[in-house]
Amino acid sequence: MYKVVIIDDEPIIVEGLSRAVDWSRWDCKVAGFAYNGREGLEVIRRERPNILISDIRMPEIDGLTMVAALKSEFPYMQISILTGYRDFEYAQKAIKLGVSRFLLKPSKLDELEEAIAAMKKKLDDAVRVHPELIADGPADEPGDDTGPDNDAELDDSPASSFIVHNAIEYIKEHYADKLRLSDVADEIYVSQWHLSKLINKHTGSNFSEILNGIRIEKAKQLLKDPALKIYDIAEQVGFSDLTHFSRVFKKIEGISANEYRNRI
Repeated sequence: MYKVVIIDDEPIIVEGLSRAVDWSRWDCKVAGFAYNGREGLEVIRRERPNILISDIRMPEIDGLTMVAALKSEFPYMQISILTGYRDFEYAQKAIKLGVSRFLLKPSKLDELEEAIAAMKKKLDDAVRVHPELIADGPADEPGDDTGPDNDAELDDSPASSFIVHNAIEYIKEHYADKLRLSDVADEIYVSQWHLSKLINKHTGSNFSEILNGIRIEKAKQLLKDPALKIYDIAEQVGFSDLTHFSRVFKKIEGISANEYRNRI
C-alpha cells in the first residue's frame, strides 16, 4: 500500500480528499494530514509518504521552497499541488522542481483521480527498481542514508540546486549573526544532515567554510576604511573572538588582516 499525506489550511478540503477518494482503488491509504506547512513537514518526516497532495500557498511557509526541500530529501515522493493560486509562471517553477500535477481549486474529482493514477504509475515504475519505497516503518535516524533517497539523486536535481542556492543566499543575508547549520536548514525546510550533504556535493565546501568565506570577504571590504578597528570589523562580520577571526583570515588570505590593510 502506498502512503498518502494531505496538507491544506482548509479543513474541509482535507476531510473531503480523505473521504471522497476511493484510495484503495490505487492501493493507497491516507497515513496522515496537516493544516499548515510546518505541521505538514513533521507529518511527512514521520510517515515518509509515497504521495503528497498539498496546497502551496499557506501561512508561514514558502511553497516552492517546501516542494524543493521534499523533492531533494525524498526524490521518489510524488507530489500534486492543489491550490487556488492561478499563476502560470509559479506553476512552471513547481513542475520544474518535481511536482507531478498542478491542480487549481475547485478541482473536479476526475482531475484529481487522473493525478493519483499518474503518480501511482510513477511509483509502480520506481518500486520495480527500489521495492524498499513501500517499506512501512519509522524514518531513519538523522545522518542515515535512506535507500534510494540518498546521494545518487543529489548532484543534478533542480530541487537540490534550488535548496543550495537558497541556503547560500540566506547565509549571505545573515552572516553577521551567530549562524548555525541548523538555523539555515530550518529556514529552507530540510534536515541539517541533508543540507550538509547537499552543500558539500554542490560546492565542495562545508557550511563553516562557506560562512567563513563570506565573512572574510565582508571583512576585506571593511578593512578599506582606516577608521575601523580590526576587532570592530571582526565583530561586525560575525566573529565574537578576535583570535578566531585572525586565524580564519590568515588561513583564507595567507596574510594577516593588518597586513592586508597595509597592502591596500
